[in-house]
Amino acid sequence: MKSIIQLLHFGYHQAMSCIFPVAIFGTLALSGAIELPFVYRYDAILIILLTVQYLMYRSGLETWDEIKVICVFHVIGLLLEIYKVRMGSWSYPEPGLTKVLGVPLYSGFMYASVASFMCQIWRRLKMDMTGWPRLVYAGLLGGAIYLNFFTHHFIPDFRWWLTALVLVVFWRTRIIYRVRAAAYRMPLTLAFVIVGFFIWLAENVATFFNAWKYPDQYEAWRLVSFSKISSWFLLVIISVIIVAQLKHVKASRTT
Repeated sequence: MKSIIQLLHFGYHQAMSCIFPVAIFGTLALSGAIELPFVYRYDAILIILLTVQYLMYRSGLETWDEIKVICVFHVIGLLLEIYKVRMGSWSYPEPGLTKVLGVPLYSGFMYASVASFMCQIWRRLKMDMTGWPRLVYAGLLGGAIYLNFFTHHFIPDFRWWLTALVLVVFWRTRIIYRVRAAAYRMPLTLAFVIVGFFIWLAENVATFFNAWKYPDQYEAWRLVSFSKISSWFLLVIISVIIVAQLKHVKASRTT
């Protein structure tokens, strides 16, 4: 019985941490099924997501520090989106007033939703890390992963080499999370894989509702390539590195 109660508490905090991601994909689904008058779909999505963020902040579901982290990820994601669309990796075919270089501004929120989840779950489960690598190693690895998203169009793709480095650098790193009075541990690399897989599932939902399209989905929707899980795996690593470092900086200022 105790284990069931623990699982229910864990599931509750996971669900509450997913409010913003659920809002994003729910908005994508509804806006794809309902024809909106007087406003382009991409613009309506942006307005709705900004409203959700404001309400989450005003209600106390997100703190001001978490909003700042989300803004950082929004910019990081938007820059990557602009580059990828320019390179033909995917496209946003619908019109919109809030598109920059062919990319709707709401797209950055899809990356920011990962940061929202990370910040929320970190706070709710009172997470901590053991065996965290030195900042120089984690920072250089995170920078190399982000850079590889851009450079693989011109030079060989080093994602599998970077994945191997992740296993080496974070081999001893464990997440400590707490459910009620009990503390649990999980290898950080396993958490990367789990989160990356669920983002891939969400990506299939998003492309099904025409949030964006990959080249092989122009004629008809099809399942997103399983290789994308590795991309999200690496993107989650960047997210964790940034969030963990910001948490560390904040903790050092309060001690």
